[in-house]
Amino acid sequence: MSDLPRFPPGFVFGAATASYQIEGAAHEDGRGPSIWDTYSHTPGRVANGDTGDVACDHYHRYPEDVALLRDLGVGSYRFSVAWPRIVPAGSGPVNPKGLDFYSRLVDALLAAGVEPAVTLYHWDLPQALEDRGGWRVRETAERFAEYTAVVAGHLGDRVPRWITLNEPWCSAFLGYSVGRHAPGAQEGRGALAAAHHLLVGHGLAVQALRAAGVREVGITLNLDHHLPATDSDADRAAVVRADTLHNLVWTEPILAGRYPDTEEETWGELITGQDFRRDGDLELIGRPLDFLGVNYYRPIVVADAPHREGDPALRVATDNRCTEVPMPGVRRTAMGWPVAPGTLADLLTDLKEQYGDALPPVHITENGSAEDDEVSPDGAVHDTDRVDYLRDHLTALRAAIDAGVDVRGYYVWSLLDNFEWAFGYGKRFGIVRVDYATERRVPKDSYHWYRRLIDAQGS
Repeated sequence: MSDLPRFPPGFVFGAATASYQIEGAAHEDGRGPSIWDTYSHTPGRVANGDTGDVACDHYHRYPEDVALLRDLGVGSYRFSVAWPRIVPAGSGPVNPKGLDFYSRLVDALLAAGVEPAVTLYHWDLPQALEDRGGWRVRETAERFAEYTAVVAGHLGDRVPRWITLNEPWCSAFLGYSVGRHAPGAQEGRGALAAAHHLLVGHGLAVQALRAAGVREVGITLNLDHHLPATDSDADRAAVVRADTLHNLVWTEPILAGRYPDTEEETWGELITGQDFRRDGDLELIGRPLDFLGVNYYRPIVVADAPHREGDPALRVATDNRCTEVPMPGVRRTAMGWPVAPGTLADLLTDLKEQYGDALPPVHITENGSAEDDEVSPDGAVHDTDRVDYLRDHLTALRAAIDAGVDVRGYYVWSLLDNFEWAFGYGKRFGIVRVDYATERRVPKDSYHWYRRLIDAQGS
């Protein structure tokens, strides 16, 4: 461990999961259906027809998972609350059994010496709200604020760190433009409306959390570091459009109180006449935060490309005349993602340069890799590639801190192998292996490595 960097005193090491990916118990104790229940049960949407009905059965096995966290030595556990488990129809009656589950989980974590960090929305929108327009309409943002107030009122006395949204880019653009995530729509203006209403929902949720008196409030964004495929002007312009789509659409309203000045170049006709934007929205969205969560996995190499759809009325919001191309000369994970750890430091230092004092303290709320894990004859999982990935990204993170970025914590993704959205159970990100036939948990070499790293910080 001597070749690994030390982190500043008080730096938080954690692990992360998400409700639909691990909980299971999809039809128990009053939980309502979510858009991911509907999506995963639609033939052809998810690999192998997999669903989150059972997943890792965390709903019943959470004491075992809390014990894994205690033995791992993490200071914090980031989990998400399932909105349809709390308010089954998205609005209206609250389900006391859902609140009780998360209350028991929080109490178990605190008893184990692990601070809970709650994400309020990790993509499992109640299906009833999607039926009324989903994130395309402002009502969903308003219902999200009501749900936030319920959860904060029940758990706020014991949970110090709160995250409003996880990766709203995926909710808006993978869900409403690309169609690879629930609800599976392929739209232009609908996706842009969803992006804006997610931001409005964030702002309203911040209000509700402040009113509840919680200690720390933030949001988690999956920000990307974009590189041009060549030095051509066309490819560099494509990077600007990609950066607008992936990053600036979130960071500019949240951190700078403005919409990106590159949005017309990025979306053209789709951006004109956006009647879903209202006076006062930017002030609401840009309320000060205590931290910014950043999820980071890989860089994206971008090349110029023509529109895939000639008719603007049929064009999806992600058709920005740019396309991702392979990054040469690097290893790729089981997701096909390039491994280039130094780009994490580049992203963070660029953020600091761009936003200066407006950038709040940062937590890396997800970082990890899917690998082609194999169980050895000794019953262990010797996931050397994942260990290398984690070590090198943590080294890059320390470089960003040395460069002046205020980074306060790091959460490995993920504690458990789990339901990996449209990939089903075919991709494994966990530092703990889950045998889905038996639900048996087996810590991998990466789990033991991470534990040694955490132990070494105090020596």
